[in-house]
Amino acid sequence: MVTLKQLARELNVSISTVSKALNDSEEIGEETRKRVKELAKLYNYKPNKVALSLKQNKTKTIGVIIPDILNYFLSKVLFGIEREANKHGYNIMTCISNESLEKEKESLQLLANGSVDGFILSIAEETQTKNEINHFKETIKEGLPIVMFDRVAHDVKCDKVIVDNFEATYNATKSLIAEGRKTIVFISNIDNISVGKLRERGYNKAILEEGLEPEVLRIKKNEDAQQKIKRLYKKKDKIIDGVVAADSSSGVIAINMARNFKRKVPKDISVVGFSSKSASYHSVPKLTNIRQHAKKIGAKAAELLINRLENKTGNLEEYSTKIVKTTLVKNKSTL
Repeated sequence: MVTLKQLARELNVSISTVSKALNDSEEIGEETRKRVKELAKLYNYKPNKVALSLKQNKTKTIGVIIPDILNYFLSKVLFGIEREANKHGYNIMTCISNESLEKEKESLQLLANGSVDGFILSIAEETQTKNEINHFKETIKEGLPIVMFDRVAHDVKCDKVIVDNFEATYNATKSLIAEGRKTIVFISNIDNISVGKLRERGYNKAILEEGLEPEVLRIKKNEDAQQKIKRLYKKKDKIIDGVVAADSSSGVIAINMARNFKRKVPKDISVVGFSSKSASYHSVPKLTNIRQHAKKIGAKAAELLINRLENKTGNLEEYSTKIVKTTLVKNKSTL
C-alpha cells in the first residue's frame, strides 16, 4: 500500500504538502493539489485511519444507541444519521439497548473507551421509567458530547432533536372534531414514555377545549391490543366515532377491528395515528397518519453532533433543541 511518504518522494514535495493537498488546504496551490490527487488516485491511496485518529485524537466515528432495531421509525432515523455522517467523513457504530437501562449503560461504557468521538441516542424505556440520567451526565463530563433524539432527558444538558408530539396530536384531534366527531378515543401503547405522554396531553387539550369528554385506552406490553380495542367498540353507553392513536399499530387495529362491528371507515368512524408511510398500508382503508420525518430527524441529530465535534457551535456551553415538524397525511381513514 502506498504511503504519504512515497507520494511525496515521487512528486518531489514534502509530506506535509501532500497531506494538505489531499485535505484541500488553501495553503497549497490549485495545480499542486491537482497533481497530488491525481497521483493518489492512480495508486489508490487510502489514508491510515488509525494513525490519523491517534494524531488528531479523533476517531471520526459516532456512537449511536437506539432502543429497538425492529422499530421502523428508529431504523429510518438510523439511516438519516448514517447518510449525514458519511457526508462529513464520519462512520457510525450502533448498539441496541433493547429498552434496558443496564444495556444502555453498558453500550455507553463500551463505546466511550476510545472508540467514538460522541453519541447520538434515544433513551431506553426502562431509563425513562426509572428517571435514571447519571450515566449520560458522566459521559458528557468525560468530554464525549451527546445528542438525544425522540425520547430525551430534559435534565441532561445536551443538544436534542424532537418532534412536535403535543402539537401533532392536538391538530389531529382538532381535525376529527372539524369532521363533526363527538366521541373521540385516544389509544396508546406507549403511555409510559415521554413521547406517549406528550401525545396524550395534546389530545386532552383539543378535547377539553371543545367541551367534549376525553377517553383514553392504554394498552400495556403484555396485553392483547386487539381484545382491548374490541371491548372498546362493544361499549353500549357510547358510540365511538373517532380514534386518535399514539402509535401505528393501534391505529391499524382500530380500523381493521371496525369491520367486525359493521362500522364503516370513515363514514361511521374516523381514525388517525402516528405512522410511517409503509405502516399505513396495513389497514383497509389506508390509515391517515402523522408523519414524523425520521430521516430528517437523524440527519439533524448528526449535524448537531458533528458541528459540536468540529467546534462550529459557537459557545460550547449553549445547547439547542431542534423541533422537526410532523405532517398530517390525509388518507382514506378520515373524511
